[in-house]
Amino acid sequence: MTTELGHFALILAFMVAVVQMIIPMIGAHRRHAGMMAVAEPAASLQFILIAVSFGALMWAFITSDFSLQLVVLNSHSAKPMIYKISGTWGNHEGSMLLWVLIVALFGAMAAWFGKGLPPTLRARVLAVQAAIGVAFMAFILFTSNPFLRLAVPPFDGQDLNPLLQDPGLAFHPPFLYLGYVGLSMAFSFAVAALIEGRVDAAWGRWVRPWTLAAWVFLTIGIALGSWWAYYELGWGGFWFWDPVENASFMPWLLGAALLHSAIVVEKREALKSWTILLAILAFGFSLIGTFIVRSGLLTSVHAFANDPERGVFILMILFFFTGSALVLFALRAPVMEAKGVFALVSREGALVLNNVLLAVSCFIVFFGTMWPMVAEMAFDMRVSVGPPFFDMAFSPIMLLLGIALPFGSMLPWKRGKLGQVAYKLRYAAVLVLAITLLVYTMQTGNSIIGPIGVMVGGWVFAGAVIDLWSRTGRSGWSRLFRLPGADWGKAVGHAGLGVSIFAIAGLVAWQKEDIRVAYIDEPFQVGAYDLVLRSVDFVEGPNYYSTMATIEATRDGRHVATLHPEKRDYPVAQMPTTEAAIDYRITRDLYVVIGDAQADGGWTVRTYIKPWTNWIWLGAILMALGGVISLFDRRFRVAVGARKTPVAGVPAE
Repeated sequence: MTTELGHFALILAFMVAVVQMIIPMIGAHRRHAGMMAVAEPAASLQFILIAVSFGALMWAFITSDFSLQLVVLNSHSAKPMIYKISGTWGNHEGSMLLWVLIVALFGAMAAWFGKGLPPTLRARVLAVQAAIGVAFMAFILFTSNPFLRLAVPPFDGQDLNPLLQDPGLAFHPPFLYLGYVGLSMAFSFAVAALIEGRVDAAWGRWVRPWTLAAWVFLTIGIALGSWWAYYELGWGGFWFWDPVENASFMPWLLGAALLHSAIVVEKREALKSWTILLAILAFGFSLIGTFIVRSGLLTSVHAFANDPERGVFILMILFFFTGSALVLFALRAPVMEAKGVFALVSREGALVLNNVLLAVSCFIVFFGTMWPMVAEMAFDMRVSVGPPFFDMAFSPIMLLLGIALPFGSMLPWKRGKLGQVAYKLRYAAVLVLAITLLVYTMQTGNSIIGPIGVMVGGWVFAGAVIDLWSRTGRSGWSRLFRLPGADWGKAVGHAGLGVSIFAIAGLVAWQKEDIRVAYIDEPFQVGAYDLVLRSVDFVEGPNYYSTMATIEATRDGRHVATLHPEKRDYPVAQMPTTEAAIDYRITRDLYVVIGDAQADGGWTVRTYIKPWTNWIWLGAILMALGGVISLFDRRFRVAVGARKTPVAGVPAE
């Protein structure tokens, strides 16, 4: 009965979304207050109905209802409860239901907190958001129904993919979807503004909080996925330029560009056309990511589905929304004339450079991700584009962005002088240069990447600190903690980027790797550490069997850690996994993986010494924290500063 209730609630939500898509849009065109007023209760009702539907599906997973086909394919009665719950979205159908739930959530929030928006704009935003929900609910109901019943339920299920049975993957998809789908609000605002024919400073202020929230969620989601790949897959890396990793990274880059360009719209009423275009493209790349994950076009350990029919449906959604928005953009271009005039050397000019670099880096990632498919389809060529291409093409762009960032943050609006900013940054430059030369002198025969990363990362971090301090004027400490949240958020976010740049470069340049056959009680050395394989035991977990090693690590005769790397076998899913054992420290990780048994009684052991790894995710946390701090700046909340001009036939709110 619960399953049928969930299915029925989804159908009702689809019908409500159709109403929300049509009636308020017509009302906004006619300036009819009653028709526009339909949008807000419809948005709330749509969200409630989809929440009921999603709750019904989750209950089926929690109670192991094996009359439901989706539960049979992705769950098992012996699975721990947290993975029964996460199994709800650990599959194609359930994850799409989560997708539309978040679409509806953002629409409902716009209805709840968008009271300061002009009534016509609010009605159009909610109508466009509903249209996105209609498209994806149609996709679910017609191609990916999660509520299909089985005539003869089996005794037990086939279990969830063992790689997904992990706390990191339990929380990674929801955060990622909050970011992906959150960009739909920027898209809805952009399309609504194009229809209305008005893009001004107030619009830039309204769109920023939604974009910032989506970018924060996307940052957290990407960081969780990177951390999971690092400790779960057993290969020792944090990023592989996998197609699905790239699918989330591309909208993150464009979202960052959109955030910065919206500032120019708000402050100077410039870059209007470019900002609208970024809002369209950012959500478009979110749809491209959805297509990549679910079409089977590109293979990945992260892919959800391998069904070309579903891929064609998503491709149609992508072409419809992105294509229609771009056509509307072309038709409305004359009404988006920029008012603000600025010099090349100015805050505006620096933000333009920021946007260009982020956009170029996004399209580099897009080209590298899609080129193997295009080459095979168009030229019958099989090519592989891997990390070497991305590292060589992407890294210089990011280094240039890092060098320019402190200057751009401190330049004044409209017109500035690089010499004045450089003078303020002189102490940071001297300190960073001294540390870089020290690092270069101390390392012998290592990659130049390390010193370069120290220089650029330190430069970005120091620039963020000096930028924040320079805003206190002569008041010093007394004014520092009274600065607006946006100033603190910018400084913390930029500092986080500097930390991540430093950590990534340090890890790539200075990590050590050792692969060998180890024997019981025979010590071996890796870097400054002595390791001994003490035992290999066979243990039983809740729904798996494990080969667990015990490895002791010492340094200079002092005990450092006892590590337990594992090789697990999940009998129901018939799939093995590797569980790395990691000794986390502030400046390094000791990372050990157990491999296969050898004929002579030894075991393959892979050991890494990874410096500064945890600082990568510390930087991501700081970037997300900076976004959260900015969200609490009252100037950037939705409806703050909204102009309450009444519309003919519509009472002012």
